Amino acid sequence: MDNNDRGASAPLTSYAEAVEWINGLIPFGIRPGLERIEALMDRFGHPHRRLKFVHVAGTNGKGSTCAFLTSALIHNGYDVGTFTSPYITKFTNRFQYNGRDIPDETLLALSNRLHPVVEELAETELGSPTMFEVSTALAILYYADVCFPDVVIWETGLGGRMDVTNIVNPMLSIITNVGHDHMDILGDTLEKIAAEKAGIIKAGVPVVTSVSQPEALQVIKDAAKLHSSTCYTAGEQFFYEKTAVGEDGQSLHFKGPFREFDLSLSLRGEYQLENAAGAFMALEVLRQYMAFQLEDEQTTAAFEEAFWAGRMELVQKNPRILMDGAHNPEGAAALAQSLQNGWTYNKLVLMMGMLSTKSHEDYFKSILPLVDELILTEPDFRKKMNASALADIAEGLRAEYAKPNLRIVVQPDWKTALAEFKASIGPEDLGVVSGTLYLISDVRAQLLHQADSEKGW
Repeated sequence: MDNNDRGASAPLTSYAEAVEWINGLIPFGIRPGLERIEALMDRFGHPHRRLKFVHVAGTNGKGSTCAFLTSALIHNGYDVGTFTSPYITKFTNRFQYNGRDIPDETLLALSNRLHPVVEELAETELGSPTMFEVSTALAILYYADVCFPDVVIWETGLGGRMDVTNIVNPMLSIITNVGHDHMDILGDTLEKIAAEKAGIIKAGVPVVTSVSQPEALQVIKDAAKLHSSTCYTAGEQFFYEKTAVGEDGQSLHFKGPFREFDLSLSLRGEYQLENAAGAFMALEVLRQYMAFQLEDEQTTAAFEEAFWAGRMELVQKNPRILMDGAHNPEGAAALAQSLQNGWTYNKLVLMMGMLSTKSHEDYFKSILPLVDELILTEPDFRKKMNASALADIAEGLRAEYAKPNLRIVVQPDWKTALAEFKASIGPEDLGVVSGTLYLISDVRAQLLHQADSEKGW
């Protein structure tokens, strides 16, 4: 029986059922390796081979980089698929075509195509495909069989080398940066983590990277050399400098191997300058070597309009509430730098919640020196970090890192914590919600009154 006809029995009858089925695979966990996704794609005739990909890996900045690339290519008349994770508002966010989510009915139809094949594989020695493997397969079927984009911006889930997304052979690879995250899976040194990220580098495929640590960068350069791939490195082949920064945006001057260029961004956070420069370098490679027709005027507008939810996002102006999904040491350092450059406030009130799988001491070392009031809560998620355990870490660092009068509030219920947080922010103050995106998505939905919000990895 042809796999395209397997969905005839249509075991899933609604969008909600389809999402429930896919999320029901979460207990199979994160299982690095490509055997199951290769088996899935084999059953469908290798549809990924019909698509052109830009593969994006890195510890932080992947989503924003994807947003810049997607915006620029759409503005220049290209049809663009964008596959990202996690999502902030709804499960369909991760599968976009020209900036719009996959329709619910299309997700249902594709889930019904996948369902029998997933069930079949579950009975083999490979075991059941995971939630992320099924999501990746669904994305490929959507782009290859339904909407046919000119290019797919393709974000890794975790790492690179053994990540499910690495089944593709892209026309360009991007490694944004390397930091301390997912060390339980990717390794406990920057070199080991860099080696996993460098796993997306393919033979003869150029790579753009903003990795700065010498030991991590060397791993990436070695991988590029091994694969005869041209490596465009920030600080070597391309450069950028901040030309303006403020609460409403910022700008930079880019200097690359082909030309110089000025860009303005509405995305806040100084770290976005690095992401924008890397994305622009990637576009320069597509323009110079792959015959992409990119107009300067359209590209300029695209960078100004690019948006990524939950990253230095000002969700409320009176009082000011900023959301930033910084959840690892490098993210916290970038957030702290951004708050010090371009923001003025009387008091800084920080609400945060974390997952228990992360290391949080270094996070606090970066952010505590700026905070006047710290409200610790817990995300509505199975791997949440106990708020009182977070408070113990903060208390242990108080003497060396905190302001003398730092107030720490422990409120495990995030809705109650949010009410206390809002009540603590005066007209001249700045409120910041940070930490895991599982918390960010819930708080953002509440503040923006989005009743249909879902969330997840």
